[in-house]
Amino acid sequence: MLNVSKRNEPLVKHIYTADPSAHVFEDKLYIYVSHDLEISVPNNLDGDHYAMEDYHVLTMDDRSAEFVDDGEILHMKDVPWVSKQMWAPDAGFRNGKYYLYFPARDLSGVFRIGVATADSPAGPFTPEADYMEESFSIDPAVFNDDDDEVYLILGGLRGGQLEKWSTDTYMPDGTGPAPHEPALGPRVAKLSKDMLSFQDKLMEISIIDTEGRPILAGDEERRFFEGPWMHKYEGKYYLSYSTGNTHKIVYAIGDNPLGPFTFQGTLLTPVIGWTTHHSIVNFRDKWYLFYHDSSLSDGVSHKRCVKVTELKYNADGTLRMIDPNLV
Repeated sequence: MLNVSKRNEPLVKHIYTADPSAHVFEDKLYIYVSHDLEISVPNNLDGDHYAMEDYHVLTMDDRSAEFVDDGEILHMKDVPWVSKQMWAPDAGFRNGKYYLYFPARDLSGVFRIGVATADSPAGPFTPEADYMEESFSIDPAVFNDDDDEVYLILGGLRGGQLEKWSTDTYMPDGTGPAPHEPALGPRVAKLSKDMLSFQDKLMEISIIDTEGRPILAGDEERRFFEGPWMHKYEGKYYLSYSTGNTHKIVYAIGDNPLGPFTFQGTLLTPVIGWTTHHSIVNFRDKWYLFYHDSSLSDGVSHKRCVKVTELKYNADGTLRMIDPNLV
């Protein structure tokens, strides 16, 4: 049983961790995290103060019900195309291998998505020589559907550069839609059978209100900003994500992993710190929400820690809102 009894405690405290991506592999819980560093870089809208260089994996099994840092699984020095900023990762499994997907700036400063492979979910992971063709932006999330199709969802605004990809070409001065226009949604595509490329072209996911109208770019309470995650519950697809400026995790429900998704409400209210990022997993017949905040560093936004709490559903399939100050 996963131990969530320690009130609002970080999973580990010896390093700063962020962007938890939770999966059950080989009947064990694995949390893939980015690693915040002690640096002195001025805060800016491009997120240069988030200068992570490597990834770790935290594991937990029934023997201890405590999380253990299994160590570094990939470092930017081992990836020839990366210049800096290895941000939020995710992992998947297929063909007897494990795949780590990660965003980073290429040598020209453009965010791309890379892939690394391993024979064990604990790594270490060996990166491919180059990033995924036609990839861009940040926050890749892997979704395995019941029909064995695997999807990669991604995207993030501002530092994540999503608004600069309104066409098939990177536009350094791209600003995205006006406040009265439909907000940008995350991108999604099926992965190829070898998990190393996109089977289909990345397409935008539509997020709409209960009247079928698109969520607008100026709707800070509901519009997509970054950190997409997808899971499935009782035949429905749940897309959850960060709203950015309003510092919430919200969610929408759909009938297809490609969308559209109808907005439902807030899942996680604001945490300590600026960013909010999460994942959702079922383990031992219970659902859990993993997230991060900056409590371990007394609110320093780029030094975060990963936490967990139980996730519960209402009878109609909606999610119960979580206040991180009360868990």
